[in-house]
Amino acid sequence: MNLTLSIWRQKGANDKGKMVDYKVTDISEHMSFLEMMDVLNEQLINQGEEPVAFDHDCREGICGMCSMYINGEAHGPDRGVTTCQLHMRMFKDGDTITIEPFRAAAFPVIKDLVVDRTSFERIQQAGGYISVNTSGNTQDANAILIPKEDADKAMDAATCIGCGACVATCKNSSAMLFVGAKVSQYALLPQGQVEATDRVLNMVKQMDEEGFGNCTNTGACEIECPKGISLENIARMNTEFMKASLKG
Repeated sequence: MNLTLSIWRQKGANDKGKMVDYKVTDISEHMSFLEMMDVLNEQLINQGEEPVAFDHDCREGICGMCSMYINGEAHGPDRGVTTCQLHMRMFKDGDTITIEPFRAAAFPVIKDLVVDRTSFERIQQAGGYISVNTSGNTQDANAILIPKEDADKAMDAATCIGCGACVATCKNSSAMLFVGAKVSQYALLPQGQVEATDRVLNMVKQMDEEGFGNCTNTGACEIECPKGISLENIARMNTEFMKASLKG
């Protein structure tokens, strides 16, 4: 395939960015999107130009680093995949592909397609943990009985990789699906009950302080989430928040 890539270029956080067009040729439909970006960058380097900065790590759909806004969709036109799992067979010869960074006030651009998502880390640090006795009195995991339905829902919530697609696709740049998943992961398990009250209050407070918007139940976050995190986690977070607030 021969393609035109319209890419957001921004030298630094305080610089003014712009869209720049590039041509790439002989792109195989079997390439991943990031492999196609590698081809472009090799081409730019050979021409003595600055390569396009973008985040990536595992390239296996696990780490959540490869966050790109492709043709107006977080992670591109496919469903249930991250950008690194997106393949060029989703596009056609002659296409123009628009590639932008995730845009949200809480995700400031660092360079080109790289954004600062440490706001997610600060939310996690505010309460995304449990107390565990590691002094030699630890219990075997199988000694704590947990209903399978609860375990399954907790595991579903735990699959959130924190990529930020929910924020990028939300008209309000809401992080409630992310926070809801992290709260639900522990709220459904007995191990998570020790900090349950402080956890949800602290994580929601940190979310608000980071500048994320509120949820208006559009549902775009669940659709664009590469792991299919359910909106029911937002409802669970709201329930946990209400219970914690009444306790206070």
